[in-house]
Amino acid sequence: MSEFVIVLMTASSQQEAERIAKSLVTEWLAACVNVIPNAVSFYRWEGKVQRDQEVLLIAKSRKDVLEDLIRRVRSLHSYTVPEIIALPLSGGSDDYLRWVDQEVHGGWHAMD
Repeated sequence: MSEFVIVLMTASSQQEAERIAKSLVTEWLAACVNVIPNAVSFYRWEGKVQRDQEVLLIAKSRKDVLEDLIRRVRSLHSYTVPEIIALPLSGGSDDYLRWVDQEVHGGWHAMD
């Protein structure tokens, strides 16, 4: 089976988050993207500690399409440096992972 990743991203608004989520799924770059509102983020930007209300996105995808996913998010995002962090997925339901494998890039990837 493929190597899977969980991709964490934040967006400035619900509208932006939903636009990114829909694009990733429509374009076969993610099988599913959860959009979670009301994340409060603290971070340092340009020498100052910032506090912002953001929307968290959690995408389920495959490692082999990660660079395409990152490029697409950057093209849709309003931030100069958007948060896009991929974590390896160490396991899960075989049925769910097969579904993710089929949904990313249209299922063209041969399943093991």
